[in-house]
Amino acid sequence: MNKKIKKLIYLVAIALTLSLSSCSDFLEIKPNNLVTGSSLSAENLPALTSPLYNVVWADFNSQFYYGLGDGASYNLYAPYSNYIYPFADFSVTGLTGPLVSAWSSFYQVIQQSNKVIISIKESSASDALKNQYIGEARFMRGIAYWYLASLWGNVIISEDPTIIVNNPVINTNPRNDAFEFAIRDLEFAAKYLPETASETGRIDRYSAFGMLSRVYLAYSGYVSNQTNPNSGTRNSEYLELAKKAAEKVINSSKYELMNDYSDLFKIENNNNSESMFAFQWVPGMNSTTGWGVINNHQAYFAYSSEITGDDAAWGDWTRATYDVIKEYSLTDTIRRRATWMGYGDFYPEINKANGGLLCQRSNGQQMLNVKKGVVGSTKDNPAIGRMNSALNTYMLRLAEVYLNYAEAILGNSATTTDANALLYFNKVRIRAKMPEKQSISYEDIRYERRIEFCMEGQYWYDLLSRSYYQQQDIIEYLIAQHRETIVPFLFESPNILSLDSSRDEATRAIGNIDASVFLLPYPSDEVIKNPLLRESPIPYQFTEERITDLFN
Repeated sequence: MNKKIKKLIYLVAIALTLSLSSCSDFLEIKPNNLVTGSSLSAENLPALTSPLYNVVWADFNSQFYYGLGDGASYNLYAPYSNYIYPFADFSVTGLTGPLVSAWSSFYQVIQQSNKVIISIKESSASDALKNQYIGEARFMRGIAYWYLASLWGNVIISEDPTIIVNNPVINTNPRNDAFEFAIRDLEFAAKYLPETASETGRIDRYSAFGMLSRVYLAYSGYVSNQTNPNSGTRNSEYLELAKKAAEKVINSSKYELMNDYSDLFKIENNNNSESMFAFQWVPGMNSTTGWGVINNHQAYFAYSSEITGDDAAWGDWTRATYDVIKEYSLTDTIRRRATWMGYGDFYPEINKANGGLLCQRSNGQQMLNVKKGVVGSTKDNPAIGRMNSALNTYMLRLAEVYLNYAEAILGNSATTTDANALLYFNKVRIRAKMPEKQSISYEDIRYERRIEFCMEGQYWYDLLSRSYYQQQDIIEYLIAQHRETIVPFLFESPNILSLDSSRDEATRAIGNIDASVFLLPYPSDEVIKNPLLRESPIPYQFTEERITDLFN
C-alpha cells in the first residue's frame, strides 16, 4: 500500500478517538477532547482533519448517498428496501431513516469542522499552515451546507458548536444565505489549500475549484430566480464564475481522466488521477471491526453471496429502472457494464478463484443489478471485508468538471459549437468509446451526466439545478418516468431491451409530483426539539467578505 495512504489511514485511526460521539442528533453533540490552545502544534493538524474524510460522513454514505441521489432521480429502484423506495416513490417523510441519518451526518461534518477550525486558530502553527488546514475543514463544511441548502432550503448556519448546544431552539437562516455560506467556505479553501495535497487522498486547491464549478453552476440558476423558477435563464455572472473555476482545474491541475472507465471502480485505483475528492474508507476492516470507517455499499448492491463470499449480499431486488436502461445508447456499452450487471456480462475481477463472474440471471429478465461499487470478496482482494468494499466513495471526479465547463459555456444558449466546450465534453464521450458531438445542447449534457455518474449519487442534484430555472420542465420529466409502474423487460447483451409481453406490469402508489418534491421535510424529531425549524428564517450575519482575487 502507498506509504502516504497508510499514513492518512493511521491518522484517521488516531483521530477517531478525538471525533464526535455516536449520537445521532446533532443538537446533542458536545465538544470533544481535542488538544487545544498553543499546545496544539503543526504536527497535530493532519490528525484533526482526518475524520472529515470518512467517519462524519458515514451515515450519509451508507444509504442516503445513492438512495436519494439515484433513487429520487429514478436510476434505481428497490421495492422492498426502505432506504430507496421512499425516494423513488416520492413518499419520503420526516421519519424516513436515511433522511434522518443524512441530516445528522451533515451537521456532524459541520460541527466537527467548526471544532477543528476553532482549535487550529488557537494553535502554535504558522499562519500559512493554519489557513491550509482551516481550508480543509471549510471545504468539508461548505460541501455539507451545499447539500443542506440544496435539499432542505432554509437551514441553521453554525460556526460555533457551543451556541447550538447551549440553545438548541434556534431559527433557520434563508436558503440563499446557506448557499452563500457554502460558496465562501469553498472560496477560502480554493485560496488557501496547497497546490498539491500533502498526502494521497487529501484535497488540494483544485478540489475546491472543481467543487466551486459545481456550486457556481447550480447557484447560477437559483440566485436570480427565487421567485420565478420557470424563467428559463441563469445568472451570467455565476455562469462565468463556473467557467473560470473549471478552467483553473483544466489549465493548472495535475488531474487527468483515467483511460478505462471501468478501472475507476476497482479498489487498486482508489485515489487515481481523476479523483478530486473521495471519502477514504479503511481497507481490511469489516462491520465488526470498523463500523463508521468502512464502505458498506456492496452489501446493499450485490445480488448473491457468490459475489461477496459471505451473507452480506442484499441487492437481489436493487435494480436498474426501465427508465434509465432505455436511455443508454446502444453503443454506450462500456459505461453500462461498469454500472449495471446484465445477462452475459463477465467480470474477471470478481470470483477470481472460479475464473470470474459471468452474469446469467434469468436471461436478464427484469434483472439488471448494480455493478458499480460491487468488487467481490476478500478472496478477490484482501482489502475487502464483510460489508466493506474498501472502495473510495467519489464525491468529485474530473469528468464532472469537464461537463461543468461545457455547460457553463453553453449558458443560456440552446446549443453551442464552442471549440473548448466541445473539446472537454467530447473527452468524456471518447473515453466511453462514444462518437464525438459537433454541437451540444442541455439535453446532450444531461445525458452525459446521467450515464457517466449513474450510481454515484449525483443525478438528483443535476435535476435540482435545472429545476431552479426550468422547474416545470423537470416536473414533466419526472412524471414521464412512470414511477408508478415497474415495467418488466427483457435484456439482451449488449444494450438491447424490450418489453416483456408475457408478464403483467407491477404498479405501486407514489406521491404527487409537483414543486414540493424539490425540498425534503425536516426530520420529525428535530422539529419536535426545535419548533423554530418551521418558522420564517432570519438572515445570517456574515462576518467576512467574499474573496475576490481567486481568478486574478
